[in-house]
Amino acid sequence: MASRTVEIETADGTCPAAVSMPEGQGPWPAVLMFPDAGGMRDTMRQMGERLSGLGYVVLVPDFYYRNGPYEPVDMATAFRDKESMERLMAMIGSYTADMAVRDARAFADYLDSLPEKKSGGIGTTGYCMGGRLSLIAAGHLGERVAAAASFHGGNIAKEDDPDSPHHKATSIKATVYVAGAIEDQSFPDEQKDRLEKVLTEAGVSHTIETYPAHHGFAVPDNASYDEAAAERHWQATARLFASALQ
Repeated sequence: MASRTVEIETADGTCPAAVSMPEGQGPWPAVLMFPDAGGMRDTMRQMGERLSGLGYVVLVPDFYYRNGPYEPVDMATAFRDKESMERLMAMIGSYTADMAVRDARAFADYLDSLPEKKSGGIGTTGYCMGGRLSLIAAGHLGERVAAAASFHGGNIAKEDDPDSPHHKATSIKATVYVAGAIEDQSFPDEQKDRLEKVLTEAGVSHTIETYPAHHGFAVPDNASYDEAAAERHWQATARLFASALQ
């Protein structure tokens, strides 16, 4: 498996990203992996590499690129003091849904330009904030996204949020997999029920599950990382992309 850092030209600037390729001869299906709210850092690169090892070209973008260079966020301690929490919330607030849509198109275009990429739709996946971005991409890119996953994604079916991805359910052509967490205020039962309803009505093939773990369970440098839930998430990811992309 080979990895490299690349730069992707978007409508708003230049986005650094990590690209990982499997060993052997391609082409391979491609997956766009959105980091959690902490943004690009070693943990996310390593997760992209692990997914690539399953047989995918994987792109992990640094979607905070508009902010310029920034110190990596320590997600294990980000919510323990006011200064760290305020810094993280400011980063989250700086990235709007409109930016996310423009970026998703640029990221998909980049993947389609790679000779190692197999023809056809891409997969998207993401964690926390990235889970929301994964579904936003699926709703705005239509048939370009064949499979979309969200792990402990927040505010993905928030009724009073005009940018909530559930509003674009009728535009989603992907197979969708959502894994929520217990006691997660960003994705409570009412949002799960709403998402289930709109995806069913839109005819979207989907699975929504709640893992017996807390928000952040899949990402190793999160304080709430749960090894059993993380392994379950890898198994679910492998099944989703094998069925929809291979």
